Amino acid sequence: MFSKSKALVVYCLTVTLATIALGSNLGDRHGQLIAAIDGLRTQARLVDLSAIYQTEPWGYVDQPAYLNAACVIETGYAPRELFGLLKQIETKLGREPTFRYGPRTIDLDLLLYGDATIDEPDLQIPHPHMTERAFVLRPVLDVAPDAIHPVQQRSMRQLAEMIDLSGIERWSLRPTLAADFVFHWGRMTYVMGILNITPDSFSGDGLLAIDQARAQARQMQIDGAHVIDIGGESTRPGAQHVDAAEEIRRVIPVIEALRSDGVGPISIDTYKSEVARAALDAGAAIVNDVWGLRYDPALADLVAKRSVPLIVMHNRSKPQDAAFESRLGGHYVGSTYENLLEDVKRELTESMQLAQRAHIAAQHVIIDPGIGFGKTVAHNLELLDRIDELRVLDRPILVGPSRKSFIGYTLDVPVDQRVEGTAAAVAIAITRGADMVRVHDVAPLARVVRMSDAIVRNNIYLAGSIVKVNG
Repeated sequence: MFSKSKALVVYCLTVTLATIALGSNLGDRHGQLIAAIDGLRTQARLVDLSAIYQTEPWGYVDQPAYLNAACVIETGYAPRELFGLLKQIETKLGREPTFRYGPRTIDLDLLLYGDATIDEPDLQIPHPHMTERAFVLRPVLDVAPDAIHPVQQRSMRQLAEMIDLSGIERWSLRPTLAADFVFHWGRMTYVMGILNITPDSFSGDGLLAIDQARAQARQMQIDGAHVIDIGGESTRPGAQHVDAAEEIRRVIPVIEALRSDGVGPISIDTYKSEVARAALDAGAAIVNDVWGLRYDPALADLVAKRSVPLIVMHNRSKPQDAAFESRLGGHYVGSTYENLLEDVKRELTESMQLAQRAHIAAQHVIIDPGIGFGKTVAHNLELLDRIDELRVLDRPILVGPSRKSFIGYTLDVPVDQRVEGTAAAVAIAITRGADMVRVHDVAPLARVVRMSDAIVRNNIYLAGSIVKVNG
């Protein structure tokens, strides 16, 4: 999309952290910020990305509100070449000359470049106005709070304390980075495709042959999956426990094969640190823990050390609470809650606190209410209908209703006839605020996701692209 400057060759032996501000108040504001980030990522490594903040215009007030963000990149460009790249991206995204402080499709400012100071007519680093503008400093606090202003010799945190940030409204959660993939929360609902490398999956889709798994994963991505979730142990009620060595034997060859195929990002569905470590070494980029860090204390430290996204799920599964029916499968009948939503919120909060104590970055934590895990049919239906109440936890929400027994018992259908029930659950989850859905039948359910997004998020999908109606 953007051509590399020859200057990159000259400076590639030295890399520097640079902080960049992004803003937009025309057209598809969120989409413009994402496109600018994508442009930067073709030329530099994205280190961190702030939440998006909605702010009132500066200088000239008779114009739409802005969306503002900040990012840190690792770059081999010298300051002037990097500045030129920012201008190139602005031009590519349709920025046109306007009056001072006027509206703009995209605005990119180079705020900091390591500890460099430059004072030239057309290039000043650090940016001369960054310390006086709340809409600049607030996003910077997300990504570089301890960066030192090379002229004022104060940290960004200290400088932010000197101005009023109270009028800055957060517009979306901080994106989550998973290897070379960025989850822009609020923009769309992401689809996680399920790849079970087990002989006893409840859904009957377990795989053991590598070639079969590779083909299914590739097809899932063609059909619309953004993430492939690989598991080597069934979590259905009454499933046989699998030790770490066997789980590793099942999943690692598949992960290695998918990475060699360019499939990803890959999530490893495990609650064992030993399995997670081997999976991350093999190329997985996300850890999906169905026990929310409660089973293996070493898992939290591993995730923190590897700095990867973590899904923590609510789970009250107990074998003694499960019942089985040959046609419809296992389900929980003895599970009890004092207050379903409050109990789920409290226990998810405890998992989030375990992550925090291990120094896992907050933006790396995704929560899952655990549909089907230690909950009766009535509990699952109520939980789906009230997913929006989990928004108070301030984290992206993953919902996994696919083919589960509460659908079978509600509709009186076996596991191979639950696509329509799953579709209804997915659509409701999206209307209630889900950010990602975990599904087996990717092709039909990716269409359900796109249609639901078109309604709920005011998006129009045209030939696979997204146009925001009111950005």
